Amino acid sequence: MGLYLCVFDGDEEQEGVEVGPYADFNAFRDTVAALVENGDAGSVCPVLNTHSDCDGEWTAQEAERLLVELAQIEAALQRHPPTPFTADWKYAAAKTFGIAPNTLLDCFFDIDGEPLVERLRELAQVSVSSGQPILFQ
Repeated sequence: MGLYLCVFDGDEEQEGVEVGPYADFNAFRDTVAALVENGDAGSVCPVLNTHSDCDGEWTAQEAERLLVELAQIEAALQRHPPTPFTADWKYAAAKTFGIAPNTLLDCFFDIDGEPLVERLRELAQVSVSSGQPILFQ
């Protein structure tokens, strides 16, 4: 089972990101906690790292703060070398989409092979501009 984050306006989906398995999203958050927050999860990126990943939502106001956090995350992860993938689906996606990570940032992508931080940024921007929350499904 995987994590799907999306923004709806009424019954119409505005944007969505199929993140991948919950374990991979947690690995991303653990990496952020280790490298951006010096091991203190939620101290620098509270929107990302203090919300349960199993349900609920990020409000449009939280999405606005998430944009700031994602900029910090992107800057930090670009300074670190890539690490081996930790899931079989990532190896398969890398092969399918020609992903060859140059930095740690490149090691995090959605199931369509799109950079995860970039996709989360796009989702947050849609939330902010529409005033609609990001839903966890």
